[in-house]
Amino acid sequence: MAYFLNLFTPETWRAFCAHGSGVTGFSARQMARARSVRTGDRFVCYVVGLSRWCGVLDVLAGPIEDETPIFQERNDPWTVRFEVKPVTALDFQYSIPIQSDLIWNHLERTKDVKQDSPGWAVKAGLKTSLLSISEADGAFLQTHLAQQAIDKNIWPLDESDRKRLERVTADVVRSSTGAVTVVIPESDPPTDSSSIQTELEPTIRDSIRMQAMIVEIGSKMGFKSWIPRSDKQRVFEGLSADAKSSLIEGQLPLNYNDATLKTIENIDVLWMRNRSIARAFEVEHTTAIYSGLLRMADLLALQPNISIKLHIVAPDERREKVLAEILRPVFSLLENGPLANSCSYLSYSSVEGLHSEPRLAYLKDSILEELEEFAEIA
Repeated sequence: MAYFLNLFTPETWRAFCAHGSGVTGFSARQMARARSVRTGDRFVCYVVGLSRWCGVLDVLAGPIEDETPIFQERNDPWTVRFEVKPVTALDFQYSIPIQSDLIWNHLERTKDVKQDSPGWAVKAGLKTSLLSISEADGAFLQTHLAQQAIDKNIWPLDESDRKRLERVTADVVRSSTGAVTVVIPESDPPTDSSSIQTELEPTIRDSIRMQAMIVEIGSKMGFKSWIPRSDKQRVFEGLSADAKSSLIEGQLPLNYNDATLKTIENIDVLWMRNRSIARAFEVEHTTAIYSGLLRMADLLALQPNISIKLHIVAPDERREKVLAEILRPVFSLLENGPLANSCSYLSYSSVEGLHSEPRLAYLKDSILEELEEFAEIA
């Protein structure tokens, strides 16, 4: 028997329970990972946003593809399904917070991670469903969740938890290509203009530092990198000799129209192999988090059939902002489908962690798939 992580939002956990707790689901892009799960394995359930362990599910059958609405009334995105039987399933107030003394220091995945440190959830492997959980961690969580189902100790929800539970869910609108789910984020609080100049220089430095790290990572993986001309000198100063030699000089060796080339040339980092783009990165450090998303959307609008892996790189504390903005209608109604289907979020801490990986030169760029997050409707 193997254990796998099953992430839920508060909304999808409610939907799972309301539909009889017999079927759990994952996005279509996770089918390859889902095929590694066998009958008799177990899912350990974790509620993101609330940061609580909430249950254990016994796998009875699957995976299959099924679009029957369960987790969302219309346009349900979790179509890779397993038939399951709950071993334990807890309501939110009984679910065990991961940072409780009962849990944190006893799990292999968290005991060496500093609580509330930037990117702690990424370091603990809690950002992607279907990741393997060690037998020790799986058995430990299963035992404590089963005991909690008997004891029913209450773990009070704080104000931020209650706000998450009360948030408005997404809307579905009709487009020429069918129904599309969108989110209208709440307005940002007013910005104190007197603080803008104070904050500007550090954020620019952080952006340049992040661009340099991405170039370094790409260089060690065998990619050439393109940096916009306006950033090139500042990024160049922070690179190793090997990474400096991996930068593309002159013009991009691409055969696109002028509008597309102008858009591509201004993307913060491109990883290239031969004459094709493998991945594109936009580093978002501004409060609004629009410019990078707009540039990615422009690229897809100009070249609807382009096949490039797109990433928005932003600080850990901006995670929820990025994932909400990417689901705005303007990014959801593109000709070739929502931007959320092709553009993922990478946290600063995940990039920093990958940059410090000693075996980086032996890794493939597919490692990013274990670190990235896609905006999925709750």
